[in-house]
Amino acid sequence: MRITLFDYGAGNLHSLAKALRGDGRSVVLETDPHAALATDVLVLPGVGAFAPAAAALAPARRAMRDAMRGGLPTLGICLGMQLMFDASDEGAGAGLGVFAGRVTPIHAPQLPQIGWNTLDEVTDPSIRAARLDTAYYANSFVCRPTDAAVVTAWSSHGGDRFPAAVRTARTLGVQFHPEKSSAPGVRFIQSFLQSM
Repeated sequence: MRITLFDYGAGNLHSLAKALRGDGRSVVLETDPHAALATDVLVLPGVGAFAPAAAALAPARRAMRDAMRGGLPTLGICLGMQLMFDASDEGAGAGLGVFAGRVTPIHAPQLPQIGWNTLDEVTDPSIRAARLDTAYYANSFVCRPTDAAVVTAWSSHGGDRFPAAVRTARTLGVQFHPEKSSAPGVRFIQSFLQSM
């Protein structure tokens, strides 16, 4: 299985790449959004800010959205999940529009949210299989889907309830960082990959 980790050009992707590797799985870092689609699984990581990441995806926005809608297994983590939506209050640029909705700041007195938080109302099979009930977050923005039916797990911070995970077919976005969520987070990544 070839896994392509799209590199927006910000941050260290080492821990995520390590969590994705395994028997029969290779991980390739790719900065060209068109080339990133020649893969078995696409991963949009959670490192960076919305505007520059959206600009990096822009040349292949339609092709990437069509590939996801056509069944390309895709995992979006934190910022990667946010890029799957239409737009963000964090910065300019269009998201992929795989999920209808907007990214907004968390309505909480203390930001950013950094640390462990619980997941509730979990229906996502990959999260349930991993027995992941708490996860590590590092974010100030969250996704607000137009249709709550896409939400497969929830979390709350400072009284604001927001999607911890969204899914449509083989595209899954998570607001938390599984690669920083200890053994259950790694199990979640393995569960997602095995289901593909």
